Amino acid sequence: MNIDEGPLEFPSAMPAPGTDVTGISGSLIQQVIDASRQSPRRRIIMPFHKSSDDRLQRMHNAIQPGSYIRPHRHVNPPKSESIVVLKGIICFVEFSESGDIGSVMVAGSALPLLGIDIDATVYHTYFALEPDTVLFEVKPGPYDEGSDKQFAPWAPAEGSVGGREFAANIKELTKQFWS
Repeated sequence: MNIDEGPLEFPSAMPAPGTDVTGISGSLIQQVIDASRQSPRRRIIMPFHKSSDDRLQRMHNAIQPGSYIRPHRHVNPPKSESIVVLKGIICFVEFSESGDIGSVMVAGSALPLLGIDIDATVYHTYFALEPDTVLFEVKPGPYDEGSDKQFAPWAPAEGSVGGREFAANIKELTKQFWS
């Protein structure tokens, strides 16, 4: 077992609320924050869509500092995505095809930049700069775990020693934008 992936019994996503209309409240956000604190991956998704077949995937993503989101893009089929920071701050990093850092953006709930819209062809990652950071993410469905993300071939896998080193390096290289 890789420490970053956590035990098999800890889910990467919470169950979707069982309601047809769901209010996005402070208590709902606190539930996903609490789960992210317990997650060995230091993040967790709370979907609002009821099925992976839904044509619009909507979710909260609660992220703690130290979580590594392997750089990826959504090209098969092409799926652009939007993220809005509801709480906390993220550092978003765009990469070239070869893995060079492109743009770096810092977005936060109390900052001028509140979110980011990402084209399907863009390799990207982001990391939390504050504890209990919560995003609202939207992208087209359906969700197919096998094809949803195309991981960057130059980025180490989540849970690997190389992944932790890569994440630390990206954080250091982007520090000028957020420190």
